[in-house]
Amino acid sequence: MPQTLLVTGPGGAGRTTVAAATALAAARDGRRVLLLSAEDPLHGAPAPDRLRVARIDSGAEFRTELAALQERGATLIGMLGGRPLGAEELTELPGAEQFALLRALRRAASAPDTDLVVVDMPPLPQAVATLALPAQLRRYLARLLPAERQAARALRPVLAQLAGVPMPAQWLYEAAARWDEELAAVQAVVEAGTTAVRLVAEPGPAADTALRTGTLGLALHELRLLDLVANRLVPLDSADPWVAGIAARQDAFLAGRDAGLPVVRAPHLGRDPRAPEDLELLAATPGMTPAAAAAPPAGWSVEDRLAADGVLVWVIPLPAARKSELDLIRRGDELVLAVGPHRRIVPLPSALRRCTVSGAALDEGVLRVRFTPDPQQWPRAR
Repeated sequence: MPQTLLVTGPGGAGRTTVAAATALAAARDGRRVLLLSAEDPLHGAPAPDRLRVARIDSGAEFRTELAALQERGATLIGMLGGRPLGAEELTELPGAEQFALLRALRRAASAPDTDLVVVDMPPLPQAVATLALPAQLRRYLARLLPAERQAARALRPVLAQLAGVPMPAQWLYEAAARWDEELAAVQAVVEAGTTAVRLVAEPGPAADTALRTGTLGLALHELRLLDLVANRLVPLDSADPWVAGIAARQDAFLAGRDAGLPVVRAPHLGRDPRAPEDLELLAATPGMTPAAAAAPPAGWSVEDRLAADGVLVWVIPLPAARKSELDLIRRGDELVLAVGPHRRIVPLPSALRRCTVSGAALDEGVLRVRFTPDPQQWPRAR
């Protein structure tokens, strides 16, 4: 599987330009690069050697998928008296862009002769929602159409007579199995240790809020951050007082960032970077070539403190989180965790399912949830 770099950030920060410069820099460094974007990231310029560009066409993807769905369900549509929609009648629905991007990401993960896939993602809030989508949809499918129920398909005619209602048709379970397989493949790419996120932002107060919220969402879904590209930086040594003031504010913004996250300083070119030579200038920025894939940092983990404190502790890194925006609920064998506008439902590790939640604390960007063993379910010491 090639390394995958997901480029996102607040709207208007120059994500597409930085994605193109990143891909160009890696190609100039000798890596075989595939650049995915819904736009024309090179602005019509030919791609150099070792760089391929693939356009994500959500409209075409939507029409192809819906046509295939109609074909598979042709018998049922005919039984209901329906008429299939023609290709010229199909216009993409909301959400089509997300699914098109995810399918492109899945295909790119198996692209031959590719060392690095650079993905021009949507703005940060939409990017977090898109990357979380495969796991969420798989949870919905497992709840609504559990795979173990397929074993009882031979009994469905009998059950239908006893219950007086029709049982789900086999095609529905087969469709769910196909969807789950596709979603699992995308989820594997998103969660792989070779996948990371490059944030792009133009330093300033608005970016600070957007980055904090977005970084929380990425942490909640255990997505690895590679670095931050501080875009459109003006010179610090300008003689113009107005430019010097902007430079000072940008520098103060960067000084207040998390020291553990590397920063790539991309200069302001004094114009919109559209010409090939502009991308070349940005590609030459120190640090623009992404580092080779590294092992992901430690994610959520369970600390065994039974001997000392009689508890197990689920450790959840949530950098820059605030207590006032946290919401934590246990529901059955799942944990519902909300941080600001982000929400995730995850199954409890097997050891924690036999415990009760006895407390939680947030300290320096790490949430620790304490679990006390339930005497009725915990193995007794002999």
